[in-house]
Amino acid sequence: MEKKQNSLFVGTLAKGLRLLRAFDESHVSLSLAELVARTGLEKSAVQRMAHTLHHEGMLERDPGTRRYRPSHAWLELAYAYYWSDPLISRALPKLVEFSRAYGETVNLAQISGDHIIYSLRLPNQRTQFAASIVGRRLPALGTASGRVMLATWFSDEVTHALENWPIRSATPKTITDREAIAQDIARAKNDGYSITDGQMMLNEISLAVPVISIDGRANAAVQVSVSSLTYDEARVRGEILPALLDTAGGIPG
Repeated sequence: MEKKQNSLFVGTLAKGLRLLRAFDESHVSLSLAELVARTGLEKSAVQRMAHTLHHEGMLERDPGTRRYRPSHAWLELAYAYYWSDPLISRALPKLVEFSRAYGETVNLAQISGDHIIYSLRLPNQRTQFAASIVGRRLPALGTASGRVMLATWFSDEVTHALENWPIRSATPKTITDREAIAQDIARAKNDGYSITDGQMMLNEISLAVPVISIDGRANAAVQVSVSSLTYDEARVRGEILPALLDTAGGIPG
């Protein structure tokens, strides 16, 4: 059913959420004009919603520049999410155990529409700031985590994803050919893991193993990032893969 035909759909609330989603890692503070441009909403509506969200504590407003940015209330929502998702509490001890044993960056990724989102991140000392923040979203097709999750889905779902989900070139090595990605997903289905090199960040090898639910489907994956200056793919498979398989296998999906 179209949203505009749904009597339960609240258009004003949806517009307010669109305004909140205008903020991301590249747009951490926005002027009124920039909010209008990024949301496509009328200036008067944006002005009213921004004022209301500021009044309700969801946005902070710099009195000098009049620019808006997310408030601490967003962290309160994240805190509530952590308590609401039982997978988080089940996964955290396993990720901590792996991190202590191997000293490498380990993450829990979950599917979020046509993206993955990192809901747990245990960085090592070499991890860059952007790669250590919980909540980072990346196009699923470009990541080892997204591909290994898709490998557990029905074939028609995979076909739909391959045809419609976005692909973003993040590095010169990013694979954008959808047939090549399809082949990688097929390998992940056969192998039970996915490994990529330099897809989202140069000099980074990413290894991901699915967290399988009772129905055999994965909507989450455990992922490890290592430097390709230290590891090659053969070493990752030999030294890290067995432990990562054990880690993921110990997390009830």
